[in-house]
Amino acid sequence: MTDAQDTAADSSLRTTGGTPPDDAGSSVAGAPIPLLEPREGIPPVVVDEAALARVIAAFAAGSGPVAVDAERASGYRYGQRAYLVQLRREGAGTALIDPVACPDLSGLGEALAGVEWVLHAATQDLPCLREIGMTPSSLFDTELAGRLAGFPRVGLGAMVEGVLGFVLEKGHSAVDWSTRPLPEPWLRYAALDVELLVDLRDALEKELDRQGKLEWARQEFDAIASAPPAEPRKDPWRRTSGMHKVRRRRQLGVVRELWETRDRIAQKRDVSPGKVLSDTAIVEAALALPPNVHALAGLNGYGHRMGRRQLEQWQAAVDRAKALPDAALPQPGQPVTGPPPPRAWADKDPAAAARLSAARAAVSTLAEQLTMPQENLIAPDTVRRLCWEPPKVVDAETVGTALVGYGARPWQVEQVTPVLVAALSA
Repeated sequence: MTDAQDTAADSSLRTTGGTPPDDAGSSVAGAPIPLLEPREGIPPVVVDEAALARVIAAFAAGSGPVAVDAERASGYRYGQRAYLVQLRREGAGTALIDPVACPDLSGLGEALAGVEWVLHAATQDLPCLREIGMTPSSLFDTELAGRLAGFPRVGLGAMVEGVLGFVLEKGHSAVDWSTRPLPEPWLRYAALDVELLVDLRDALEKELDRQGKLEWARQEFDAIASAPPAEPRKDPWRRTSGMHKVRRRRQLGVVRELWETRDRIAQKRDVSPGKVLSDTAIVEAALALPPNVHALAGLNGYGHRMGRRQLEQWQAAVDRAKALPDAALPQPGQPVTGPPPPRAWADKDPAAAARLSAARAAVSTLAEQLTMPQENLIAPDTVRRLCWEPPKVVDAETVGTALVGYGARPWQVEQVTPVLVAALSA
């Protein structure tokens, strides 16, 4: 048992019943222990510069990795901004920071420069943390570590229970974190999310080392930490749910116009776009091409709860799309920058289809042997691109070079090159 776990298991960490877990990397003896309260209680939320300065000083003086988490208000607010930031570090305790009241946390980010950040599902939180000035130079992702180590369930609650023997209360994960003031039960939940994150990191590091995968994990973590911010998605309106039903260009134009109108309104009101108008309603109007407000009101999603002014707003968007010249209408599908969809390979290039089938089977078998998901062993898109346009001479050097060009990490190249060479040569 680690020192931190020992502390967590004693009377200063309030739990109900049960016994402390065995060493973090081993199986847990007895029933899991409900984790009900942070060991130092719920810290006050930081809402002013003076309190933030004290937190920065405390965390700069702390030791070891820092656990970091962020809560967003997906489904309630526009965008993916952070509405609460939680941190915990040895010697500093736990801090809860309100990034609405303190929107610039670059000073905290600078204080933690060179410190390893421990996050769960890092790619989800890094964009909103970057917006407020917090970007790690190195990190440990406990969810990704769990995937590489072969855990069947990698949610934070499942990992903490299976590895450390504590049960986290997860009832507030989908609440509206933009609520002010935040209720105490929510703050307790938020503090507990970072309570044992460093302990989980230490246990997973031992398990990855035992399996010979620790260096693989480090390469993955470095890739996440060094990745540039994602580029804005081209034509985001094409991701409207139900788009597969929309075939004609005029209908596509209606989807685009309604989506963009909805997005402007949602951004102005700072609410989730789905609360303004559902994807289902957008597709319904695109398929029906209603001639007037009365016809629009009869469609799903535009019922009696919607006022006349709102109906006119949506009908105006439909009318704008209907008035567009043909040349201004969107084309079906998106520009193809890579291979065609695999379902079309058999007709377009039967040899490529055979290569892909062999490569997928080989990767699947290897992933099972290594006890990890196929997509973590090698990106499916990388396999498709390699099979669609293989090197003219297929050998370990050319395949390895191609994999590197597609962004594969060294450990992935080492593991999959032999099986892909065999599949491409069959």
